[in-house]
Amino acid sequence: MRILLVEDDALLADGLARSLRQSGYVVEVAGDGKTADRWLENEAFDLTILDLGLPELDGSTVLQRLRARKQRTPVLILSARLAIEERVRLLDLGADDYVVKPVALVELEARVRALIRRGQTAPEPFITLGRLELDTVGKRAWLGGNALELTAREWAALEFLASRVNRIVNKEQFMQALYSWEEEITPNAIEKFISRLRSKLEPAGVTIRTVRGLGYYLEKPEDGNEAG
Repeated sequence: MRILLVEDDALLADGLARSLRQSGYVVEVAGDGKTADRWLENEAFDLTILDLGLPELDGSTVLQRLRARKQRTPVLILSARLAIEERVRLLDLGADDYVVKPVALVELEARVRALIRRGQTAPEPFITLGRLELDTVGKRAWLGGNALELTAREWAALEFLASRVNRIVNKEQFMQALYSWEEEITPNAIEKFISRLRSKLEPAGVTIRTVRGLGYYLEKPEDGNEAG
């Protein structure tokens, strides 16, 4: 899941981004409204966390421009402004939620999870593929009833493939879904990463196929089905 965090306080942005990345999200950070507006227009995000008092372009204008383009990206306003009238104004402009700073990280992440689930067209809290079971809310996986030990990035890759079962995902899509722009990553690194994940799944009969020149897909087992 890919989040755009728009916050001009570098220290706060760094802390929030670190916490969200540790939870398995890919986080891009924009320090001003103009950059955020450009990225939102040209890139796909599952959620935007938006401050209001931004340089270049204020947060409410970024929100207005986003909704004027008919983009449905969920927006969580993160602001120090306490006035009820301000919250109502932003919600009326198209914000999906409003949190007043300072906010506890556990509460922020709970709101993030809720908005991402709401923004998905067909949310699947549980996915079953043969002996593989995924809890996409709790971010846990099991093979044959045994807990599967995964890093945050391995989990993100597995969820990405499982939600697109039998559909080819190319390396560019993987790089966008699993890595931020700040990280240097090569197609060869993706191959090694997929190889590690494949080795954890194949003993249980769950297969990640390679389609030469196109990408990868998680093959749906004959005796498996998705459950939601």
